[in-house]
Amino acid sequence: MGELLAQMALGLAALPAALFLINLAVYRRLPRPRAQGEPLPAVSVLIPARDEEANLPATLAAVLASHGVTFEVVVLDDGSTDRTAERVRAFAARDARVRLESAPPLPPGWCGKPHACWQLARRARHPLLLFLDADVRLAPDALARMAAFMTRSRSALASGVPRQEVGSFVERLLIPLIHFVLLGYLPMPFMRWFRGSAFGAGCGQLFLARADAYHACGGHAAIPTTWHDGVKLPRAFRRAGFWTDLFDATDLAVCRMYRSSAETWHGLGKNATEGLAAPGAIGPMTLLLAGGQVLPAGLLLAALWLDGSVAALAVAALACGWLPRLVGVWRFRQPADSALLHPLGVLVLLVNQWQAAFRHWRGQPARWKGRAYGAAPLRPSPPARTA
Repeated sequence: MGELLAQMALGLAALPAALFLINLAVYRRLPRPRAQGEPLPAVSVLIPARDEEANLPATLAAVLASHGVTFEVVVLDDGSTDRTAERVRAFAARDARVRLESAPPLPPGWCGKPHACWQLARRARHPLLLFLDADVRLAPDALARMAAFMTRSRSALASGVPRQEVGSFVERLLIPLIHFVLLGYLPMPFMRWFRGSAFGAGCGQLFLARADAYHACGGHAAIPTTWHDGVKLPRAFRRAGFWTDLFDATDLAVCRMYRSSAETWHGLGKNATEGLAAPGAIGPMTLLLAGGQVLPAGLLLAALWLDGSVAALAVAALACGWLPRLVGVWRFRQPADSALLHPLGVLVLLVNQWQAAFRHWRGQPARWKGRAYGAAPLRPSPPARTA
């Protein structure tokens, strides 16, 4: 029995390790524009902001340092109770490229972020829309490189995971798993070969879309009840017949998603039921992650009571789990201690996801930034029209 479990663990660990390495050939950093003066489409940088006074100054300063492309920056103050609007007005007074807008009241059946993004898209003036979280800071050449990529790509929507800054222990343990799950379980070559919605994926921190395609497929209005546009928005594009793509944004942007262990735990759990903890996904993903990434450590700990061949298989499975994480330390500038604690990180992630699933099954609402969702079925209603 022990040897059978070890063989299963090795298989479940080897498959995502191999897929991770294959995906690295697809998930590439963006090149510089081909030539000085290459014509590039103008970009509307769209930032939804709710109580973001601490993040916005650095984010806006970074965007305004961009070069090589024409752009505007539109910030939507989504009912903030802090000095978010005041911060943006100060930038707008100094730079005409910055514009502050106010969100209309949140309609029934909408989550805050998709509603804010939809309102921003309706106010944008340029053919490329960059949806940027308020805690993401761009490199000076990021806009130009992303615009150049979109001129060469057949995709209508593209996304990348910024370099993730981490501080607290739970941040270091869990946040780097974003790359492991994305590259270890999404067959990116299939994403490039087939247009099925199942191959759609992205990072909600940074989305670049062609404005015409965005409005043609409904954009965020097609997914009004979602917390997790990183999954749902690419699938909405693909269902409408558009291609989507992914690129490595490690050298294009940096983000610190959460600021404490408690905030990380709550933040990852709030939208879990639309990702790993979705009703149809949490069982299979638990088998894949626990069987391939956690079980080998348990088998190795039990090696004193097991046959030596079991220990050897467990070591091989652990090596398969550690390989992509150590590659991530180099490629995505992740902390080494997070990689070394990989089995523990996956176990803690699964606890977080199951907690979110049980909360959802009990009908308890998820809460974020003063809003509660999920206590009752959401019924979408049309967003308020803008002038």
